[in-house]
Amino acid sequence: MPSWEVVGLPDISVKESKERVRTAIKNSGYEFQSRKIVVNLAPANTKKEGSFFDLPIAVGILMNFEEIHKQNLEDTVFVGELSLDGTVKKINGILPMCIEAKNLGIKRIIVPNENKKEASIVEGIDVIGIEHLNQLVKYLNNEQEILSEKSNIEELFNNNKKYSLDFSEVKGQENIKRALEVAAAGRP
Repeated sequence: MPSWEVVGLPDISVKESKERVRTAIKNSGYEFQSRKIVVNLAPANTKKEGSFFDLPIAVGILMNFEEIHKQNLEDTVFVGELSLDGTVKKINGILPMCIEAKNLGIKRIIVPNENKKEASIVEGIDVIGIEHLNQLVKYLNNEQEILSEKSNIEELFNNNKKYSLDFSEVKGQENIKRALEVAAAGRP
């Protein structure tokens, strides 16, 4: 009997990914074959939260359906939420995910296009930004080339030092300004 289960302590948003992934795959032009699908989110004793599991679930299913040719993806992480039309949507928390991926020895991370600048701050890991599920399938099947995102960290931090506003332009709010000054100085 065709069915689809997600196991491994998923929360509601992860359970709802079934419909997002199924619809995104169909609307991206791939046949969603009727069969029993079990998505195992190991380890089972860790609660899984968030919609960023959509993309890795879709990749696993498309590999099983042989839409993505089998290749070595052991050092690759996929992170992203899928919209119903197959567009890969921006997620929150990409920077700590990239840092942890690098600490685990991951060499490449595939992220939503809107997250690629933030993710590329982490050195030593290739960051590939994608906009649509079709683009990812073509990239993984070596039909389309996507260059990894690179950031110049020095330039990024130097650009952030230029402020056009300061507290002298704020009238009143003395308590709030004092709290911000104390927080910026690193004191409780």
